Amino acid sequence: MHSLIFDIETIPDIALGQMLLGIDELEDADTAKAMMFRQQQRTQSEFLPLYQHRVVAISVALRTGDQFKLWSLGEPDSSEAELIERFFLGLEQYEPDLVSWNGGGFDLPVLHYRSLRHGVACPIYWEQGDDRREFRYNNYLSRFHWRHLDLMDVLSGFQPRARAPLDEVATMLGFPGKQGLKGDQVWSTWLAGGIREIRDYCESDVLNTYLVYLKFQHLRGLLDNSQLADELQRVRDWLSASDANHHQQFLRAWAPTS
Repeated sequence: MHSLIFDIETIPDIALGQMLLGIDELEDADTAKAMMFRQQQRTQSEFLPLYQHRVVAISVALRTGDQFKLWSLGEPDSSEAELIERFFLGLEQYEPDLVSWNGGGFDLPVLHYRSLRHGVACPIYWEQGDDRREFRYNNYLSRFHWRHLDLMDVLSGFQPRARAPLDEVATMLGFPGKQGLKGDQVWSTWLAGGIREIRDYCESDVLNTYLVYLKFQHLRGLLDNSQLADELQRVRDWLSASDANHHQQFLRAWAPTS
C-alpha cells in the first residue's frame, strides 16, 4: 500500500482579485490588501475564500514498500498548473492513501477550484464507484472514508470546537512542530522572493503530519511498539542522509526520546 502525505501553501490570486475588484493599476501587495479588506467587510475575517487562493507549493512524503521519501513537487519557478498536474498524476499512477492535516477543509477544496481553473483532470480522484466498485465504499471524497485521512478531522471526532493546530499537536508528541515560517508569513515571504523558504516550510508541515500519522496508526493498533520505532527511525535515517539544511534543522529539533 502506498501512503502519500501532503500539504500545500497558497497566496492570494492577484489576477483573479483584479478581475473581481475591477482594478489593474495596483501593486500585488495593494491588490491583496484590497481583496482582504473586501472579505473582512463581508465576513469579519481577512481570510480569503478558497477559490481565491493560488497554489505556490505542494510538498509530499511517500511511504511505500520499505522506502520513505520527502520532496516538493516541481521546481521553485514551476507554474501553479504544473504543480497541480504533478500532484494528480501521482494519484493516477499510484492510487495512494492520502494523509493530511485539515486537507478536507482546506488543501483539497483549494485543489478542486484550482484544477478546475487549469483544466487538470484526475478521474481516479473523482471516482466514487461508477467504474471501480471498491471506490463506492472507500474513495477520496467521502469525509468518513479512509482513502483520504484528514488527521485533524478524525482526531477531533469531526467536531469543529475540538480541532487542534498541527504545530501544537506535533509539539505535544515530542516532534519539532513548524519550522522556519508560520502560515501567516507565506504571503510576505512570497513578496520578498522567498519561494524556497516556503517550500521548505511546507515540507516541515508534511514531516509533522506524517509523524503524527504514525502515532495515530499505533493508536489504532496497526503498528505495534517495535514497528512504530522502526518507522520513526526510517524518517530519522532519511533526514540524516539528506544534505538539505532544513532537513538537518528538523532533525536537530526532534527530541531523541519522542
